[in-house]
Amino acid sequence: MADILIVDDEIGVRELLSEVLQDEGYSVSLAENAAQARDLHQSKRHDLVLLDIWMPDMDGVSLLKEWAAQQQLTAPVIMMSGHATIETAVEATRIGAIDFLEKPIALTKLLQTIESALTRQTRPAPPADSSRPSAYSMEQEPETEYDTRVPIAASPQVAALPASPIAGPPRSQREMAQQALSAIDVDAPLRQARDDFERAYLIYHLEKELGSMTRVAESTGLERTHLYRKLKQLGIDKR
Repeated sequence: MADILIVDDEIGVRELLSEVLQDEGYSVSLAENAAQARDLHQSKRHDLVLLDIWMPDMDGVSLLKEWAAQQQLTAPVIMMSGHATIETAVEATRIGAIDFLEKPIALTKLLQTIESALTRQTRPAPPADSSRPSAYSMEQEPETEYDTRVPIAASPQVAALPASPIAGPPRSQREMAQQALSAIDVDAPLRQARDDFERAYLIYHLEKELGSMTRVAESTGLERTHLYRKLKQLGIDKR
């Protein structure tokens, strides 16, 4: 799977993007400033770079310009920013960036953009007289469905359930969820009971969808950023 370098001075952004992309099966490298990004970019070949524009030591556009001048744009670069102007985005694409993501980044858009960039990168180059766009053009690719089949660590309620007899019929996920829900202490404070319910509810959907965060988000009606934060808050280990 592709190796992606994330360059952003905000630790929260780095951690969230890293968690999302690793769940989708990507290998991730992290840099919090231009100096670290420069070292990682020189020491390891990445398949794609997510590069923040506003950073304290050197802004992303300047780093992109440096790589371009030194002929080190060896991977597609996607710029990220929550404050960039249209002129900045245009300048970045003129220098060599292939796309631009505005913060806060919608995770569906993030995955679409990455998949599109990686698809264009591996596509054979067109003939010189072809009228098709270049590999780094801004064309859009259809959304790709991801299936990260990862084991889900059970909550205390689910872990406490007795195992089904080997000779007996296996219980459905719905039956297991119902048992987990019935174990919730309704005499507990509302917040604890609500957390217990949400934990059982999300574990059920994660197991039902075989760990696919895309399908869990769709089945629960949660935006993916909210879903990731909720899993972390409830202590649910997706791996």
